[in-house]
Amino acid sequence: MMGVKGCLNTVARLLWAAAELIPGNMKALLTLGFLLLSVTVQAKVYDRCEFARTLKSHGMDGFLGISLANWVCLAQHESSFNTKATNYNPGSRSTDYGIFQINSKYWCNDGKTPGAVNACGISCSVLLQDDITQAIQCAKRVVRDPQGIRAWVAWKSHCQNRDLTQYIRGCGV
Repeated sequence: MMGVKGCLNTVARLLWAAAELIPGNMKALLTLGFLLLSVTVQAKVYDRCEFARTLKSHGMDGFLGISLANWVCLAQHESSFNTKATNYNPGSRSTDYGIFQINSKYWCNDGKTPGAVNACGISCSVLLQDDITQAIQCAKRVVRDPQGIRAWVAWKSHCQNRDLTQYIRGCGV
């Protein structure tokens, strides 16, 4: 399967080949358009330790009794620390957004999920930003609900009742 970078490289080669047939002004416009497109699909993918330090600076270590290692494990398995990660859920016709994969049915508004609650009071698009401050605030809201961190399937599958020291080892947190 070709990743985003490989796909962009293929598109760039095709556009460059097509550009040979296009007059000067149009070529410049095409190049500008491609550059803007490549900027919009770039995602911030956190390094494990960078993510742990960011969470710690936002008060996530021990928030409602949830260790930093649990948060790092959750994000590793939900999004691989990718701020632009999305996952469509056909059964509920909802989408999971961002580094924590926060769901549009309950927590944010994407304008297309039927019966959405929007308990975090935010647009889902803010969960895809490189600055994860609002994603962290929403994750804190999620764990205040009765399910707590168990709201995340990936946490139950990969982190619950496990030794998670590896997720923060060597990070100085």
